[in-house]
Amino acid sequence: MPPTAAPGATAGRLDPEILRLPFYEPHHLGLARRISRWCEELKPAPDGEDPRETGRRLLRALGDAGLLAHLDPDAAEEVRRDGDFRGLCLVREALARTDDLADFAFSVQVLAALPILRYGTAEQRRRHLPGMAAGRTSGSFAVSEEQAGSDLAALALRAERVEGGYLLDGAKTWVACGSTADLHCVLARTGEGPGLLGLTAFLVPADLPGLHTEQVALTAPRSLATLSFDRCPVPESSVLGRPGGGAVIALDTLARARMTVGAAALGFARCARDAALTRARSRPMQGGRLFDLDTVKAGFADTEVKLNAAALLVARAAWEADRAAPGFARHSSIAKLYATEAAQQVVDACVQVFGAAGLVSGSLPESLYRQIRSLRIYEGASEVQRAIIAEVLAPAGPAHPREGR
Repeated sequence: MPPTAAPGATAGRLDPEILRLPFYEPHHLGLARRISRWCEELKPAPDGEDPRETGRRLLRALGDAGLLAHLDPDAAEEVRRDGDFRGLCLVREALARTDDLADFAFSVQVLAALPILRYGTAEQRRRHLPGMAAGRTSGSFAVSEEQAGSDLAALALRAERVEGGYLLDGAKTWVACGSTADLHCVLARTGEGPGLLGLTAFLVPADLPGLHTEQVALTAPRSLATLSFDRCPVPESSVLGRPGGGAVIALDTLARARMTVGAAALGFARCARDAALTRARSRPMQGGRLFDLDTVKAGFADTEVKLNAAALLVARAAWEADRAAPGFARHSSIAKLYATEAAQQVVDACVQVFGAAGLVSGSLPESLYRQIRSLRIYEGASEVQRAIIAEVLAPAGPAHPREGR
């Protein structure tokens, strides 16, 4: 996989002006320095290496560096602070700016561990999280199905109650790290009620009989898989939370993860901006430089506005989540929607600056173009985010601010 750090750019560099905002605390600045150093030392994957093996290797490296240590509930308080949402967003931005698969490995591990941290029993946390924090146990969050992407109420994977536990029958698809995970957090229908009320979350080891995986090929090579369950037995102790409470776990987890997707989009966009700037400043054009053209300058100005707006929206959403504000989910959707849509535009503008060279397979602009597209779908597509944001506006009230005066 080609490196995604722009020529001449400091890998993983985070915007110092953003870090000086009151959203951030001293420990965030220390984390920013640590992740920047790690990114600077990261070496590109060997040519031809299977993305699944790259992901495993990067996950172990992240664990060895202590960048997943906050997932261990028994870690020291100062370590667990790195796992607040402002910290997670900083790490994802730096990783995405540096290496697509490093961000992918980190983000999926956090996504899989978060429901265990928040809803697992003491025994479940003790059994699974230390290995995940060390990068030695990998996880996945298996929710989507072929006919039920963002519609949780339509999920069809069944968990039949039997003596001592359940039998899982059906399939999940588009499961990130599904072909490499040791543990899957799976949402299945147990029937405590209709729609969302009948869903339960399970922790399913990947080596159980009746569980099969099939790799799904993507435009940007990543570990994605379909999980097929053929009367796969899971014990009662595998239930996460309570029976019938799976939808709450899934919705809560996704709401918290969305802002971090926005942070990754910001990292990709900064990488694209840096590469485009280097190209525009160095390419001769009409007796000067490409950058000297008014239309090109205007494009970079628009990009700068988008980067600043995305950074502020992500920072606010993470701050709202860390202070447990009641409306944090709306801000998470706003940050995810704006940052991912803006990043797509910034990467497209980067390709335009490079011209035909930006279309060459394996070039930085072409790689970014493939990598960025999925972020507008992960953790709820842009259309879903718009619906969530608009729903907040629905409560009855004056149709006009002057009405009733």
